[in-house]
Amino acid sequence: MSVYLSPRHRLLPLALVWVLTRALMLWLLQHDDLAVLGGGGVSREVSHLYFRWYGVLSHGACPVGDRLWQYPPGAGAVLLTPALLPGLTYAQAFVTLTLLADAVIALALVRAGSRPGRSLRGAALWTLGLPLLLHVPLARYDVQVTAFAVLSLLALPRSPRVGGVLAACGALVKVWPALALLGTPRGRTTREAWTAAALAAAVLLAVLTAAFSDPFDFLRQQGGRGVQIESLGGTVLGFARHAGWQGRVRYQYGAMEFVGPYVSTVAAASLVLTLACFGLLLLWRVRARRWTLATPNDAALAAVLLFTVTSRVISPQYMVWLLGLCAVCLTSRHTTQRPVAALILAATAVSSVVYPALYEEVTGSTWTGCLLMLVRNGLLVTAAVLSLTRLWRAGLPAAPRPGPAAPARDPRPAPVVSPTGH
Repeated sequence: MSVYLSPRHRLLPLALVWVLTRALMLWLLQHDDLAVLGGGGVSREVSHLYFRWYGVLSHGACPVGDRLWQYPPGAGAVLLTPALLPGLTYAQAFVTLTLLADAVIALALVRAGSRPGRSLRGAALWTLGLPLLLHVPLARYDVQVTAFAVLSLLALPRSPRVGGVLAACGALVKVWPALALLGTPRGRTTREAWTAAALAAAVLLAVLTAAFSDPFDFLRQQGGRGVQIESLGGTVLGFARHAGWQGRVRYQYGAMEFVGPYVSTVAAASLVLTLACFGLLLLWRVRARRWTLATPNDAALAAVLLFTVTSRVISPQYMVWLLGLCAVCLTSRHTTQRPVAALILAATAVSSVVYPALYEEVTGSTWTGCLLMLVRNGLLVTAAVLSLTRLWRAGLPAAPRPGPAAPARDPRPAPVVSPTGH
C-alpha cells in the first residue's frame, strides 16, 4: 500500500535539513580557528582580503597592481553589497548575503523541481551537497556567482532573454556563467538568449567602467598566474617532487603555486588542453541534432567541468559551481548527468579533506597530500570525460527503428498458366 505525500509534506524535511546544515556551517565558520579546520585560514578571506578590497572599491576604484585582484569589475559590485546591511560588520553582512543567495538557489530549484515531469533531486543535491565543503562557501562569493548561473538556466525554457541577461550578469562577476548559454537550442532561443546576453554585458560593462577606475587591471594579474598545487598540473608536479624534481611551493597571486623548472611548460599544456576542450564543445554544438529540455543544463555542466579540470587553478570553491550546475541538471528527468553528479559529490567530499583539513599535507606534497589530490582530481577528470561523452551521445540522431520484415520472395519464376487452365 503506497502512501501519498503532498508537495508540502515533501518540502518540509528539505527545509529543515537546509536550516540545520546551514546552522552547522555557521558554527564551523565561527570556530574556524580549530586545528582540524586548518587554523583559521578560511575566514580570513572575508575579514581581511575582501574587507580591504571593499575599502578601495567604495572609493570608486578597482585594486590596481594587486596580484590578488583577478576578477572582472562585476565582482566589485558583489563585494560592495555588505553595505546594504549597515548594522552588521562587513564579515557578518557578507555571510548573511551569502546565505540569502544560497536560499534563493534552493528555492529556485524547489520551484523548478515541483513542476509536472520535474524532480526535487536537484534541490536535495544542493541542500545536502553544499555542506560537504564545510564552511568554505560562506567565506567566498562563489555562491552568489552560482546563483546567476542557476537562475539563468532555470529561466531559459520560459524566457531566453531573461536567461541571457542573468548569464551576462554572472559573467561580469566571474567569467564562467557565460557557459550557461552554450547548450541553448538552435534558432530563435539561441538568438534571443545570446543577443540579450551581449546587450546586457555591454550595458553593464559601460556602467561598471563609469563606476570604477581601472576596471580591466585584473587581466594583467590573471595572465600572470602559475600552476596551483590543487590543479591537475599541480598534482603531476606534486608527484614529480618525489621523483627528484627540484620545484617548490610559493604563495603568489592569492594561491599556493609551484615554481621551478618545467612549471611554465605545465601551465602551457593546461592552456592547450583548455583550447582543445573548447574545440570539442564547439564541435558538439555543430554536430548535435537532438535537444531536450535538459540539454542546456547538461551542456553547461559539461563545459564548466572541462574548463575546471584543464585550468591552472582548481580552488576548493570551484566545487560550488559544479554542485549548482549538477543540481539544475537533476531537476529534469531527461538529464544525462546523474552519474556525473554522483562523481562530483564524491569529489566535493574529498575536497573538504584537502582544504582546509589537510592542506598542509598538500602544500608539502607529502604522499598523503599527493594521493588525496590524485583521488579528487581523478574523480573530476572521470566526471568530465563521462559528462561530455553522455552529452555527445544524447545529441546524436536517434537510430531508425526497424520496421516489420517484408515477406520473403520466392526466387523461382512464377509458373506459366495457360488460358485453358492446364
